[in-house]
Amino acid sequence: MSENLLDDALSRISRFAEQADVAQEVIDSLMQPRATKTASLPVRMDSGATEYFTGFRCHYNNQLGPTKGGIRFHPNVTLEEVQALALWMTIKCAVMDLPYGGGKGGIIVDPKKLSPMELERLSRAYVRAMADFIGPQTDIPAPDVYTNARIMGWMMDEYEAIHRVKAPGVITGKPVRLGGSLGRDDATGRGAYLCTLALARKQDLTPQDTSVAIQGFGNGGYHAARLLQKAGFKIVAISDSRGGIYSSEGFDVESVYQEKQRSKQVKAVYCNASVCEQVDHDAISNEELLELDVDILIPAALEGVIHRGNATKIRARHLVEIANGPVEADADEILEEKGCIVVPDVLANAGGVTVSYFEWVQNRQGYSWDAETVQERLSERMERAFEDIWEQSRQHNTGLRAAAYILALKRLGEAVEAHGTRNYFNS
Repeated sequence: MSENLLDDALSRISRFAEQADVAQEVIDSLMQPRATKTASLPVRMDSGATEYFTGFRCHYNNQLGPTKGGIRFHPNVTLEEVQALALWMTIKCAVMDLPYGGGKGGIIVDPKKLSPMELERLSRAYVRAMADFIGPQTDIPAPDVYTNARIMGWMMDEYEAIHRVKAPGVITGKPVRLGGSLGRDDATGRGAYLCTLALARKQDLTPQDTSVAIQGFGNGGYHAARLLQKAGFKIVAISDSRGGIYSSEGFDVESVYQEKQRSKQVKAVYCNASVCEQVDHDAISNEELLELDVDILIPAALEGVIHRGNATKIRARHLVEIANGPVEADADEILEEKGCIVVPDVLANAGGVTVSYFEWVQNRQGYSWDAETVQERLSERMERAFEDIWEQSRQHNTGLRAAAYILALKRLGEAVEAHGTRNYFNS
């Protein structure tokens, strides 16, 4: 993995800038975050002792609107990671043509070691530290790695208590009864599923004859696997942080998921009602999963899992990136030379932020949409964005990642130029 994730993210901006043909001011505005806040979060533990956790929040760029981005709880969170993720969110919102800039947050913590009450106190402590840094018109957080709807509900409640207002639009990904949106729970996986369908159409892939391997079986990976299998794709490999399973015959995704909820492990099973039977399979590592000879590989875990050291071993013909930054910048060229088509994270995992936008709109309107409406509008947005990027790819003779960045930089450029650039004032 790259030692500095932000440098890795910035290298792509520099690489694609010339092809985008935008003013230098646009590139300069993306070379550093607009503002970043670091806070020490005191939390009273169940033992009575007080422990201190470090939290971050980054507003990377707000040219297109208030910043938007998730909050992750993870022991390996760093300031540079948060800033890189906020930069990617800036690009992602521009790709999806959303009225948002990019933001991100995180806390250095292993949430599995906290009790439910300690987790609530930590969530509320984060909002107390960031209460003047977030807001419905300023910066709108959402769930990310190891955070969920309940945590977002705690955070919204704390923000409202501090400001003495009802402000459901300050947080997205909330429980539905607290102002959340129907369809938000599977939005990230559904967006990746829609991109995979679009890719399959472009590449003349028949679902029943298409093998898929998924690294990461969290919310995004599970829902993508579930929807793809329902559409006829063969899910031949699944893994979580502990390792994975492989069978050329494929797995019943729902059975594997239900067993994971029960045992906290990915196991090769088929379940009929409450009776589960083990199916023939090979136990594989996460590294082995990435190197499988499959039609579609879906990295849905953490960033940097494909890099210069292992990119030459990737045999999948297509990649769909659900995770943020699963392919390091120095591996892009290797994959392109191998003829691997990559649907980049700034498109493939944008279903989450898109439905978060729908949730924010509903909160502002005071009117809730049904699940069918949410899914229809998500499908329209994802398909339109995929077609826009595919067209950019054809025009510029580039891969889909470059095309996505070119499209995003052009849209950001239009916002910058609306205020006037050096060329305008000099003329």
